[in-house]
Order: sequence, then structure tokens, then C-alpha cells
Amino acid sequence: MIKFRGILIFILLFSPVLHAQTISLAGRYELDRYLAQSIENSRIPGVVALITNGDGVVYHSAFGLMDVGNSKAMTRDAIFRIASMTKPVTSLAVMMLVEEGKMALDDPIEKYLPELANREVFTEFNLDSGEFTARPAQNLITIRHLLSHTSGLGYTFDSPVLAKALGSEFDVSATSVPLLHEPGEEWTYGESTRVLGHLVETVSGMELFEFMQERILQPLGMYETYYDIPPSNNPRTVTTHAMNGSTLMETSNPDIISSAHNGDAGLFSTAQDYTRFIRLFLNKGVTENGTRILSADTIADMGRNHTGDVAVRFMPAANPQVSERFPLGAGVDRFGLGFQVTMEQRENSRAPGSLAWAGIYNTEFWIDPENNIGAVLMMQYMPFYDEKAIEVLQGFEQRIYGNLE
Repeated sequence: MIKFRGILIFILLFSPVLHAQTISLAGRYELDRYLAQSIENSRIPGVVALITNGDGVVYHSAFGLMDVGNSKAMTRDAIFRIASMTKPVTSLAVMMLVEEGKMALDDPIEKYLPELANREVFTEFNLDSGEFTARPAQNLITIRHLLSHTSGLGYTFDSPVLAKALGSEFDVSATSVPLLHEPGEEWTYGESTRVLGHLVETVSGMELFEFMQERILQPLGMYETYYDIPPSNNPRTVTTHAMNGSTLMETSNPDIISSAHNGDAGLFSTAQDYTRFIRLFLNKGVTENGTRILSADTIADMGRNHTGDVAVRFMPAANPQVSERFPLGAGVDRFGLGFQVTMEQRENSRAPGSLAWAGIYNTEFWIDPENNIGAVLMMQYMPFYDEKAIEVLQGFEQRIYGNLE
């Protein structure tokens, strides 16, 4: 009995235990000062910042205005257009179906969506005339390619070729033209996850949002994440801003606030709601009420490098009114199944193996399993990757990691 007790004490003292991280009181004051000053000294209309560990929220504040025209202060429960932060949610839906054996990562997408068969790849493209040549693709697009953005599908706002071929509308589909490169050979950010949204509907037999609600949003308690905002919540919805020449112009919210139910964009959410999604990954597939909705192995697999030697690369500013060049980590980071994966440690920053992505209105998040910390920074203006928005994001991150305890 004495021997057993000694072994137990040894285990308790020396076993590696992941303790919940928090932010020091001084660090929270520093974050408040930094974010308030950043809004005051920039054209950023407003921001909501939230930090969580696996147990719950450790910092949550709001600064600036959510409706400039009406001088309405930003609130912590403000509703944002999270745009491409929809992609990780759709990717999670895909992985649920993979885990259930209803499809496999290396299945060709044409097995489920035959309209995407017989793809071609651009070989030459004249940016002046729009004339091009193409050849049949040698590789089939797989579900893994779509999850990791190596399918060859792009967007018009980050591809001069697609901007010329399809026009300036940033959400027009690129599936009607050849691929930008051979599947699997390069990383190109594009509408791959929109295709995955159609895949979820085809395989599950459910509408995409119906699947999200039943399998992800409701189990996580994400009751304020949707494509169509209930009119009663319109007053909490942040207005958008965009550049008109050198001026940042506000667009008031319409009476009915909704968006297309696409897999790659369109969801609205709050910082509080989205951190429930983040905590699912910090807690290895288990919800806050203790329900497992995805295996720990699948959660880990989503955060692994699935692009091999193919690094995330800079996407050009094909439409500078919509987006500047992005993302941070280009040339080094890789992509997992729905997330950019951090590959190197920088001072006062997230650890290697962290998962991240963003939305075009400058909403950002990351998940750092090693440090048991996640964060969301919500803004609502374009262009994406505006210099000041990225400066605030990096300052926010550095002050978090400089004040962990």
C-alpha cells in the first residue's frame, strides 16, 4: 500500500499536465490600452477581441464603434460577417463524414460531384487580351486537395488570371474555367471549400446549414452563428466599411441581413460563439457539456501538414480594394485540413502546430493546442490584410504570449 501511494505521488508530481493558460491582470490592462489606442489612432472603426483556453474565456473586450453613422459603440456580443472563417466549419463537417466512412480524403471529387470531372489546367494566359490555352489535368482533384487548397481553384480577388477571365466580382465561381495549376502541386487560396459545401449536401442528403446546425453549431452551443440574421438581432450586427479611393466608406445594414449558404463564406457569428468552435479543438473533439462529436485522432489530423513540401504562398492583390497580399507565414507555413498550420516559433507568438484562418472583412482567429490558448480578433472592413489590421493582429498576439501565466 505504501509502495502504491509512492507511485501515485510520483505520477501526480511528474506527469506532464496541460494546465489552463490565462492572462495576467497586468496583461489584460495592457491589452485594453493597446486595442483602445489602436482604434483611436487608425481608420479601424471597431474591434472585438477574445481569448480562450480549453476551459473558457479569459479575456473579452470591445472597442470603437459598430455603427459609425449612428455613433453606436461596439459591444462584446456584436455580430460580424465572418466570411472565410466559415471554411473551417465546413471542413469540420467534411471530416465528420470522412470519420463515418461515407467518403475518404483521397477520393476524387468527381465521384460525388460528376460535374467537376474532366478538368483542364491553364498553360498560357494573356492578361491583356484574356486569350489562353489549356490542357487536360493529369491529376484528379481529391477531397484532400480541396481541404488543403491545393486543388487549383482560386478567387478573382487573389488571381490576376481569374480576374481577367471572370471579371471583378470577388465571389464569382472559378469552376467554369481551367484550373490555375495541377491539383496537388501548388497552394492557391480559392473556392475549394465552396465545392466541399456541395459535397456535404450531396453525401449527407441535408442542406449545408441544416447539417451545420444539427451536427456542429447546436452541440457546441453556437446559437448565434447563421447565414440569415433574425431581424431581432439586426441592431447588434456591425456595419461594413470599404475603401472608396482613399476614403473608408460605411455601408449601412439592410433591413434583411443574409448571405448565400456557401461552404466557403457567408456565416455571421459573434466572437463568443466562434470561441466555442475553437475550444472544440483545444479539447480534442469534446464539447463543453462533455459530448464527443469528433475523435481526438481526427481533430489531430486536421492540424497536421497535408501539403508536404508545398508551402502556403503569398496571394497577390489582384483587386486591392478587396484584399492586399496575404497571408502571414507565406513561404514557411503549410496547410492542414481546413486550417493554415504554423511551422516555426517566433518570439511572443503562437506555437508550431497552431491552426488559423481569417475572413475577408479582417476577422482573424488562431488555435494553439500546445499552449492551450485560442484567440479571435473581429473587425469589419476591407481591404483584407490592410496594413493596420495586421499590425493590430500581431500586436494583440504578442501581448497575449508576453503575459501568459
